[in-house]
Amino acid sequence: MKRLLDAGISIALGLGLLLAWELSTGWWQLSALVLPAPSQIARALGQGFATGYWWPHLAQTLLSVGLGLALGAALGFGCGLLLGQSRCLRRWLTPYLVLSQVTPKLALAPLFIVWFGFGLLPTVVMTALICFFPLLENTLGALDQTDERQLELFRALGASRWQTLWRLQLPAGRHTLAAGLRVALVLAWVGAVVSEFISASHGLGAVIIGAQGSMDTALMFAALALIAALGITSYALLGALERRWH
Repeated sequence: MKRLLDAGISIALGLGLLLAWELSTGWWQLSALVLPAPSQIARALGQGFATGYWWPHLAQTLLSVGLGLALGAALGFGCGLLLGQSRCLRRWLTPYLVLSQVTPKLALAPLFIVWFGFGLLPTVVMTALICFFPLLENTLGALDQTDERQLELFRALGASRWQTLWRLQLPAGRHTLAAGLRVALVLAWVGAVVSEFISASHGLGAVIIGAQGSMDTALMFAALALIAALGITSYALLGALERRWH
């Protein structure tokens, strides 16, 4: 009941902000080129769906986010498990992993275009690189937070390293792993859309760049609204899966 009440209050706040936005644009007579009213944005959304304009762009962005998140999460989780089992590898490789993350990914986009061309592949690679580090760090954190007494008990019982990892360390650190996946999901949307600004002709990021060139601010806001709606929906679905896991 409390969850429904909180959701209702949140929706009411959003509707109130939209109403204030709509009224303020009319009151101040703001140009749609500067700040379109929510009704104009809704009209752009509706026209795009009616004509089928949005569907290929939505499919492209969803594919980029899904593939980039899957690849980045798999690499981050796998590397986290590997480094978590070897202190030497962790000491040797951590500086290079940090270096790979402090390098601005947007600065690498022109190189990705040279190496991979335009289209889906550079977007997926960019997204995967952005998603990689949260999963790596949270996997290491999940393994590090295992209770030492439980580890000693598993060793005393003769459990193998794989059994200790699968039956003790990963279940004990599932909250940390889930938090890393949530962060990676949010960053996946950022990475995919930003990459589409530069290296894609389809996708919601490409729509924003195209609308900027044609000075269609309502279309830009419509694309941003779709990104926000998809991001919130995917985050909520991941949260629901996490609650079932726990």
